[in-house]
Amino acid sequence: MMQSFSPLVKATAPAVVNVYADRKVQRNASPFAGDPFFERFFGQQMPNRTERQSSLGSGVIIESRGIVVTNNHVIKDADDIRVALTDGREFNSRVLLKDERFDLAILQIEGDGPFPAIEFGDTDAIEVGDIVLAIGNPFGVGQTVTSGIVSALARNRVGISDFGFFIQTDAAINPGNSGGALIDMNGDLIGINTAIFSRSGGSNGIGFAIPANLVRAVAQTAESGGDVFERPYIGATFESVTPDIAEALGLDRATGALVSDVADDGPAGKSGLRAGDIIVGFNGQPIEHPDALGYRLATTGVGALAELEVLSRKGRKTVQITLQAPPADDPRARRTLRGQNPFSGAIVSNITPRIAEKLRLPASVDGVIVTDVPAKTLARRYGVRPGDLIAVINGVDIANVDILEQILADGASFWRFEIIRGGQRIRQIIR
Repeated sequence: MMQSFSPLVKATAPAVVNVYADRKVQRNASPFAGDPFFERFFGQQMPNRTERQSSLGSGVIIESRGIVVTNNHVIKDADDIRVALTDGREFNSRVLLKDERFDLAILQIEGDGPFPAIEFGDTDAIEVGDIVLAIGNPFGVGQTVTSGIVSALARNRVGISDFGFFIQTDAAINPGNSGGALIDMNGDLIGINTAIFSRSGGSNGIGFAIPANLVRAVAQTAESGGDVFERPYIGATFESVTPDIAEALGLDRATGALVSDVADDGPAGKSGLRAGDIIVGFNGQPIEHPDALGYRLATTGVGALAELEVLSRKGRKTVQITLQAPPADDPRARRTLRGQNPFSGAIVSNITPRIAEKLRLPASVDGVIVTDVPAKTLARRYGVRPGDLIAVINGVDIANVDILEQILADGASFWRFEIIRGGQRIRQIIR
């Protein structure tokens, strides 16, 4: 064990930056602002007040030309983003890509380089017990270094975001550390510190970092000019394996990703994957839960050949799938509904693989989904929400937007419809 981490810190700390995000927020100057009665009599005497809010986080320079990675929640809704280096220099920056699902954002420093940068490490090579350093700006007190070990790998269900494949560490992480670096003893970036588990708001020795392999994949998309990071499409949805299912298949523990639904025309269906199969391995790596499979898909990339180790009713088998990009959405399938009906004003779309994956719908589901409900529309008044799946109207199954528009155009003296919201079927009659 080395006697001091000082040489390691000197080599890596300059690449860890402070990220300042400012946003404009409108606040009502009066509790009566927006009330039609009071506005009628008092007019412009109660204007809204605009305030600026600032947030502080950390970031890591991963390319000498000024590419910075941080957490999406650090810069969310920001109008102005500034990056401050440890040598006192401060630069404006712009967003190249942000991903709310993975809580990552890629920034470009608007200034002349080169800038100090940290190389990516391989998170598949780290093990529980490895020594790590966390570098960031906790509570805004200035750059701070804490040490610890990797406490666990592949953590999911921690309630932070939709992503569920975190590195857990006991290196002290506090508010302001978000977006900072988790480095190994080689000085390589192995994670982006993201959140803590705490009852008090301070560090209790349970911190979570996004693995660097995923960060690298997102950063490569941004560097190649993409503004959206997409996981490969395989046309299947997955659930956790329960103890009962594990016992029925002779597994000694509940592990793997259970295939719950397969689209017949998708890559998984064409390769022979069927509902009820359990994926326990991906390119030689074990799959403990569906989030682990999602992580492997995201870090493997479009065009690669994936070899899945599968348990089925007929025994163990190997399935090969060529990972594909999600099929492009058809803009003609996106419509704004019109007329005198409960859905008037809502923006709807046929369910595409992109939408199904975003909303975590079964791979084989089809139909019409509500993507937006603008204010002051009949749809908003009747309680229609984004994400609602329009299933049935007046006894007719709604398979696509053409059928939906035709039913609404025909009109009716009353509307009896069914929507699916959050997995629950809601029935309503409006006269």
